[in-house]
Amino acid sequence: MKQKDIVFTLATIAFFLAFILYRPLLEAYRDFNLQHGMVSSFLKFAILATLGEVIGLRIKTGKYNRPGFGILPRAVVWGVIGLTIQMAFIIFSYGTPAFLEYLGLEGSYEMLNDKGLTAGKILVAFCISVAMNIIYAPVMMTTHKITDTHIETKGGTLKGLFSPLKMGDIMAGINWRVQWSFVFRKTIPLFWIPAHTITFLLPAEYRVLFAALLSVMLGIFLAVAAVLGRK
Repeated sequence: MKQKDIVFTLATIAFFLAFILYRPLLEAYRDFNLQHGMVSSFLKFAILATLGEVIGLRIKTGKYNRPGFGILPRAVVWGVIGLTIQMAFIIFSYGTPAFLEYLGLEGSYEMLNDKGLTAGKILVAFCISVAMNIIYAPVMMTTHKITDTHIETKGGTLKGLFSPLKMGDIMAGINWRVQWSFVFRKTIPLFWIPAHTITFLLPAEYRVLFAALLSVMLGIFLAVAAVLGRK
């Protein structure tokens, strides 16, 4: 591990420990999250998911940044994706229990909000995770792949981010074999469904934060997918 890796790791750990050890900061986060949920979601994903991409770049190239990478445009895109993730959490955390009750599992929503860890709560959380990751996650991941390619082709600038998007050309250039065989078929059932099952077992105010922390792993997975796509 090089000196820059040590500094990066320590700075990241210090950032998270500040929220854990300094109670007023944690309380301020809770209050802001309750009052401004969408803004909070934008900021969490803009910071944490971009952090994952920076780590992914380090894995691919040995550097945390390079010309044309576009950290700021990527943060903007992740912030917007964070808004859709917040929306998806609300839709699926209410909609999936309603569907389970339609199928005959009465009291599904109450099970999800039980204070203890019960079999029913785990079942409902798992069903929510499966529904969200099958219906929403592939669309989100593909959208990110498209915007990621767009940012790189425009030199990693904010101006380039808002330039016309050549959707057809970008989609034609995606390695769909890797997108399916690794990103969808492996990471969704083996990581995202179990991870988001844990997410929905948490109190509601911590779910999006935990999802944002997990998005660091998404950046790493996408880096691995990019390497596989070049082989």
